[in-house]
Order: sequence, then structure tokens, then C-alpha cells
Amino acid sequence: MKLAMLAFTSYMSRMETITPTKARANLSALLRKALTGHEIGIVCNGRIVALRPVEVTATDYARMEYDLTGNEIQSISANLHAKAKKAVNAGKARSFTGDIEAAVGG
Repeated sequence: MKLAMLAFTSYMSRMETITPTKARANLSALLRKALTGHEIGIVCNGRIVALRPVEVTATDYARMEYDLTGNEIQSISANLHAKAKKAVNAGKARSFTGDIEAAVGG
């Protein structure tokens, strides 16, 4: 137990902990600090919530937002690709040049 407390104390000495009010007032600065590797924790209801960057991929988003499995995402992707190819072959699709006005205006 003593070893666990020592490890916790060591971890806490590296982490800056703040209240939600202070975090709200300084959020942009805190986000920039977290991106550079600083350990930042926000204390909420007696617990610490860590602020740190995470990697997010399209499959993570689709899984979380739409509750899709990897196989479902692949199936939808293949279906959309086939529809796009069909539209190109039928002359119903054109390349996007970056000019939104030209694309919308026809």
C-alpha cells in the first residue's frame, strides 16, 4: 500500500490539477500545454479527468457516432465507391476544382 501511495504522489507531482472554473477561463492555453506534453488534470466531483491529445481515425468516429463495425464501414465504403464510379462513367459526376461557387452554380 505504501508503494502505491508513493507512486500516486510521484504521478500527482508531475500533473497540474485545476478546477473546472479555472480550466474554462484558460482552456485555449491549457489545450496548447497538453499538446506539448504537459500533464493537466481537471478535478471534478473528487476525481481527476486528464486533458491529453488522442488519435482519432475515421473508423473510430463512425464506430462511436453511428455504432458501426469495421465490416459495416468497409461495406458502406465499397458501396459508395461503386456508386461514385457509376456516376463518373455515366457523366453525372465532375471533378471538384476547389471553386465552390462554380460547383454549386453548375
